[in-house]
Amino acid sequence: MTQAPVTAGTPYGTIPPASPLPQRRPVSLPRLAQMREAGEKITMVTAYDATFAAVADAAGVECILVGDSLGMVCQGLHSTVGVSLQDMCYHTASVARGLHRVQGTAWLIADMPYGSYAESREQAMRSACELMQAGAHMVKLEGGGWTAPTVQFLVERGVPVCAHLGLTPQTVHALGGYRVQGKSDEGAATLRRHALELQDAGASMLVLEMVPAQLSRELTAELPHCHTIGIGAGSGTAGQVLVLHDMLGVNLGKMARFVHNFMADADSVKGAFEAYVHAVKNGSFPDDSKHAW
Repeated sequence: MTQAPVTAGTPYGTIPPASPLPQRRPVSLPRLAQMREAGEKITMVTAYDATFAAVADAAGVECILVGDSLGMVCQGLHSTVGVSLQDMCYHTASVARGLHRVQGTAWLIADMPYGSYAESREQAMRSACELMQAGAHMVKLEGGGWTAPTVQFLVERGVPVCAHLGLTPQTVHALGGYRVQGKSDEGAATLRRHALELQDAGASMLVLEMVPAQLSRELTAELPHCHTIGIGAGSGTAGQVLVLHDMLGVNLGKMARFVHNFMADADSVKGAFEAYVHAVKNGSFPDDSKHAW
């Protein structure tokens, strides 16, 4: 008697059985460490639904971030502050289902939204559990200093963590707007201290956003156990991330100068993803001349 395929259930829906497509080598934390050791750049893009996640995976993107940037590009908000944990779980589950549909092997990261981890370490663990149950392999939280104990608390309980320093969109009002961080000696020293603390706490990845290229390069060398992923931070990081809509040239707002429209280089969305992966791997993106903070 033939047994029916087993489907994986989550609180946010049932993940369909994978289709019989050839499977690439799965991306995992050890695999990312091997890539970095070999000098191969890590590629990451945001995705918020099943279809784009599947296309990104098929194009060879290693990491998919369900970013709280969905507040601006999907919900029309002015910042990420209004995104809820329920929003993040819904989109994480959608992306996870898309990857399962095509036997996807990308590493799936989900943002912990504003207000979901600041109250206590226990609150952070509850929020991380919801995102992991929705399909995430790793959670991402913003800020340094006060976040290190939270990172350690999560990692000790089996939750992989990606940290985020530099421009942290959830605190954009406190930062005075979307400004470069770490330009002054004092700012650079603080950022460096926070980065080392986060590595010591167990963070496996660190997004550096709008940080001077030289500082990003130095931090990458100083953080052997925490893979740096840059956005507007130059080419010296271990990898790069772009918001999906920026990469495709369809952002409703003003495009940052460090962003490149990869759709202009391709005849399909998958081709745009492939062009992005190729450009990051061969070092032609990002262009450091556009990161002269």
